[in-house]
Amino acid sequence: MKNIAITLGAAIAGMLLNGLLITYSSYFVAPPAGADLTTEAGLQAAIHLMEPKHFLMPFLAHALGTFLSAVLVSRFATERPFSRAMLLGFLFLAGGISMVRMLPSPMWFNITDLGLAYLPMAYLGYLVGRKSLRVKGLKSGASRCSFVCWCESTPPAVPS
Repeated sequence: MKNIAITLGAAIAGMLLNGLLITYSSYFVAPPAGADLTTEAGLQAAIHLMEPKHFLMPFLAHALGTFLSAVLVSRFATERPFSRAMLLGFLFLAGGISMVRMLPSPMWFNITDLGLAYLPMAYLGYLVGRKSLRVKGLKSGASRCSFVCWCESTPPAVPS
């Protein structure tokens, strides 16, 4: 149950980051003049006015949301962290495919977004999440207890 809760929590954290970046993207890249990008109808009406810079924040939102969820699940899940990270990558990819079907966007963006923002970011998030488990100076597989016990033991006397 713990691993399921971790996976769901990681998915929610990634979705929240994705939503926040999309919501506040206009603060980073101003929308085209006169365009209302807050609604689906506004997006459809303004798509022909959008330049490549307007697609940067949606791409980053998709990539960073997936990355965050994969890092979290890889860091905290105790069973099958790779499978869980890739599961989240496929979950976010399914959301991306549904957005491509609902909203018109240039084909170059669809290919870039679907090809780079989901599964590669899930794999990268897995690598980063697993790497953060290693403590400098410890070999892989060493327990925290042995590290704490080693640190708390009395150091040998240094001859003067």
